[in-house]
Amino acid sequence: MKKRETLNFDMTPLIDVVFILLIFFMVTSTFKSQNTALSLELPKASASSKAVKKEDITIELSTYALAFKGKIITLKMLDKYLSQINDKEKTITLKIDKKVEYAKVIQILNILQKYNLNNLALITKKQN
Repeated sequence: MKKRETLNFDMTPLIDVVFILLIFFMVTSTFKSQNTALSLELPKASASSKAVKKEDITIELSTYALAFKGKIITLKMLDKYLSQINDKEKTITLKIDKKVEYAKVIQILNILQKYNLNNLALITKKQN
């Protein structure tokens, strides 16, 4: 009677494949920017920069949509959200696409002025 040989499964190639897949997904994936819901092409400026804090309120405006804190909303919803802000000194960061009509920007500024939210920061790309 012959003794059966025990088969050993070598895990080394499997581990190599897992690491290669992990590296592939890390290299090819893109990470979403913090609190951005819209893809904007910001205008360029040579002014000094200010760091945007996490607790700042971010409003994004493109030619087709409006976003508040990373969520796409309507103008009426923005009015409602801004009416609930108690801290009038909180920084409001505005990210406005360079192709947006001036009238849309004025609508946003009117709502901000209505609730005395005057601490504004306009976000731009750094000019080379």
